[in-house]
Amino acid sequence: MATGSGRDEQERMATGSERDERERKPTGGERERPSEAVMSGAAAGLRKPPLRCEPAGDRALLLLPPGDGSAPPEGEPLQRLLAHAAAWLEAAGWEWLEDAVPAYESVLAVYDPARLQRGRKGAVPWRLAQRLIEDRLAELPPPPEAAERAAIEIPVRYGGEHGPDLEQAARRSGMTPSAFIAAHSKPLYRVVMLGFLPGFPYLDGLPPELAQPRLDAPRLRVPAGSVGIGGAQTGLYPSESPGGWQLIGRTAASLYDPARERPALLAPGDRVRFVPVER
Repeated sequence: MATGSGRDEQERMATGSERDERERKPTGGERERPSEAVMSGAAAGLRKPPLRCEPAGDRALLLLPPGDGSAPPEGEPLQRLLAHAAAWLEAAGWEWLEDAVPAYESVLAVYDPARLQRGRKGAVPWRLAQRLIEDRLAELPPPPEAAERAAIEIPVRYGGEHGPDLEQAARRSGMTPSAFIAAHSKPLYRVVMLGFLPGFPYLDGLPPELAQPRLDAPRLRVPAGSVGIGGAQTGLYPSESPGGWQLIGRTAASLYDPARERPALLAPGDRVRFVPVER
């Protein structure tokens, strides 16, 4: 049986616990701090993922290079890391992760809050997504060497009806059309990201002398498979659409098919070589 002093001590402990709990709860003007249940191993200092997560609306996180003063990779090494990280997240098979989209300097991870919270009552969706993604990224293996990925060859019919802007683009670059074709088909390009249209690849590696201005008035109809140049980038239109890039050729390759297991022919990190073919 507890003595009077024992009961007093228990009451003081209970009162103190209730007061501590009230003090830990954020007021209306304070930001909630992550609890131990939500804090990731990386946030607790146990592991360090190569990318940090920041909220991007109510159903997405933006994955960025660390902002801790370290020297993050830039250019191609960063873009290879981003593409590798996006594929690694999608390989987790989470039903709540709808997409992981790599770009030039970030990855957008889109999630379904309802599926994410299933069986996890009371969890703040973005904090929970942050914890799970950071823990997954903390186990990210090294990206494969670029040389390990075989180049994908894209046959292209240059000029004429397939590339109505080829001759004018060649004149701007001070070349003959044949020299322009040779210069465009020589590099080994790298897919940096997909965007604008499903399966539209933005390719890095265009020789600077081939850069072209965008059209003053975009075309209302660009045929599927068109190869274009816009500024310092080259790319391919996977489906018919409006577009403002200079059109220099066209491919018969199927760049996007939603019925395929992998709808887009090209993915970030892929290497691409254009192969001229007879008209």
